[in-house]
Amino acid sequence: MTWWRRQRCRLAALQSERRAWRAETRRTGAARRSGAAVDHPGPPPTGFALLPWLLMGMGSFSNLLQGRTPEPWIGGLGLLAFNSLYVYVTFRAFDRAKRESASTRVALGLMGLLTTGLAVGYGGSWLMFFPLLGLATGAVLRGPWLGRAGTLLAVYAGAVSAVQDGWEDATSIGYGTFISAMVTAAILSLSEAVRELRAAREELARRAVEQERLRFSRDLHDLLGHTLSVVVVKSEAARRLAPRDMDAALAQISDIESVGRQALTEIREAVTGYREGSLATELTRARSALNAASVRAVVRQSGAPLDPQTEALLGWVVREAVTNVVRHSRASRCEISVTGAAERVRLTVTDDGTGTGTGTGTGTGTGGGVGGTGLKGLAERLAAAGGSLTAGPGPRGGFTVTADLPAGGDEPAPSAATAPRAL
Repeated sequence: MTWWRRQRCRLAALQSERRAWRAETRRTGAARRSGAAVDHPGPPPTGFALLPWLLMGMGSFSNLLQGRTPEPWIGGLGLLAFNSLYVYVTFRAFDRAKRESASTRVALGLMGLLTTGLAVGYGGSWLMFFPLLGLATGAVLRGPWLGRAGTLLAVYAGAVSAVQDGWEDATSIGYGTFISAMVTAAILSLSEAVRELRAAREELARRAVEQERLRFSRDLHDLLGHTLSVVVVKSEAARRLAPRDMDAALAQISDIESVGRQALTEIREAVTGYREGSLATELTRARSALNAASVRAVVRQSGAPLDPQTEALLGWVVREAVTNVVRHSRASRCEISVTGAAERVRLTVTDDGTGTGTGTGTGTGTGGGVGGTGLKGLAERLAAAGGSLTAGPGPRGGFTVTADLPAGGDEPAPSAATAPRAL
């Protein structure tokens, strides 16, 4: 009873797989007929693709029906057993885990023994089971063992044919067995390779879309966070100055207009992905933002000129650190120091505020412990360029951000695709 239940379950699984295969085939055909783009090479191959080759055994079946086979009940049982093993092996051949399992290899070995017994016992059309055995072997085996197994099987089939029916048919049986194994393995391997390449291409396309979305969100977030902070600070300064010094208030309003226009330009560049940072530009903006927030700005820069990649990275650090000073520190003084050496360059942004910044702690490399989302993103970017970022309360109070980078980094500039996020 248990055996019959297993057979019914297996038959139900085969029928379900066949229905899914047919449905996928109809969808692919309809898409092609309608002229729509088909991004996949059709339904995956299954054991149904190898079933028609069982017609090679029709000669043996005809002999059984016509009574030309001695001991027909043995031949009938052998034919039934061979077909069952063939279906079992070929359907498992399209799943890598099942194909490489011990049960599949055992079934293939039983096919070999059964084929030999039928060929030796009956000969004639029963020798055609050897090419079917070669086809099943090619469907199951892969790699360097395939050539050896195919050659040995072809020689063995030819030798059995020669002993049974003479050398006239031995060459045809041996050649047919070898070709069946090699061609089947080549076609199935090529099909698997095409599908793996298509899957890899789709995965790369999906990741590219995700990276583009991340690029735009980070870049836009950084631009708006910094720009709006400057606009708010300068608006507050204009409001305070208006009652007593209208000219100074108008100067602040003019700066707001300039910042807004620059922000529009940067947002347009962010959309197209061409925005790059500049250390000199960021230092100028930092000084303006700090002065508008009534924070005394002290900027020191020494050392040889830096390459564009390093300047771009340091420009992002200045932008993020100064934004945090304006928004969180309540400082009265902020010092920005850029010191370049032969191999390394260091940027330090120190304020005399409350010391809270965007969080406390230090981090190196990956940004572990660095407070704030923007600082963590900067730490990751600097680590990718061979540098490090530390952030935390200074030894004399306030908050300190220190970036250390190779003077001539080979990393590309942090364009919009890799822009860190601001708070």
